[in-house]
Amino acid sequence: MNFNRKHLLGLEHVSAEEIKLILDTAESFKEVLERPIPKVPTLRGKTIVNLFYESSTRTRFSFELAEKRLSADTLNFSASTSSVKKGESLRDTAQNIEAMKVDMVVIRHGAAGAAHYLSRCIKGTVINAGDGWHEHPTQALLDMLTIRERFNNFKGLKVAIVGDILHSRVARSNIFGLKTMGAEVAICAPRTLIPFEAEKWKVNIFNDVDQTIAWADILMVLRIQLERQAQNFFPSLREYHNYFGITRERLERIKRDITIMHPGPINRGIELDSDLADDAQYSVILNQVTNGVAIRMAVLYLLSGENKSH
Repeated sequence: MNFNRKHLLGLEHVSAEEIKLILDTAESFKEVLERPIPKVPTLRGKTIVNLFYESSTRTRFSFELAEKRLSADTLNFSASTSSVKKGESLRDTAQNIEAMKVDMVVIRHGAAGAAHYLSRCIKGTVINAGDGWHEHPTQALLDMLTIRERFNNFKGLKVAIVGDILHSRVARSNIFGLKTMGAEVAICAPRTLIPFEAEKWKVNIFNDVDQTIAWADILMVLRIQLERQAQNFFPSLREYHNYFGITRERLERIKRDITIMHPGPINRGIELDSDLADDAQYSVILNQVTNGVAIRMAVLYLLSGENKSH
């Protein structure tokens, strides 16, 4: 099938067929990444801007690397060294960039809806690399690729997202994507970190991490986003770890295999014990990082329209 979308702004309304196409395409690009020269001329002549208004390591680097592996020309924007410091608006920044004949814009922004707004301001393709508390679609897609590689299927899998659900764009995109693909999804957090709209998501809601671990095949652990919290949602980080931290002791009680994922960065010793993050028996965290490049190559390729000419 052809991928007929112009933008990737979220996964809420993306079909199972479209997600499967992205995952299948990413698997093809993983083969490219294993070659002695991991580069193809697929997007030669295309110009892509990475418009990052928030700090990022994995997402930014993997988009940059994906663009280079596809032979695209890239421009990297950082709000801290741009005219944003002089008061320039998102609309003006985007339209000035578009005037330079840019084909695609990858945007990360602290405001929910920024990617949608940008898609109405410019003619080029927009890819959401995370907007506020809203969505982070490529992170969820790389998570799903990692899950499919380990389990081959989504049907009947039980995925529990544990941590700061309230402030997490990763949680929202994964809930939409995983449910679309047939997985069962649960969330687990202190009551203060579960958003009001969670009941509308039609997921299992736990407030006890031991019950969650006993239920789940996969634990998708989220960090506590202290930088987004204007108030205290729990007494202390030590208290959070005692009640909601994923520890080896907790996992060994269930006496069966379980998979641990984390979108990063990890607050070691708070939401996840450090030794578990590095334990290949449980953790697929580095697999997620590797899959990030392939997923972003697939998204760039499919949205570029190049697949329609092959």
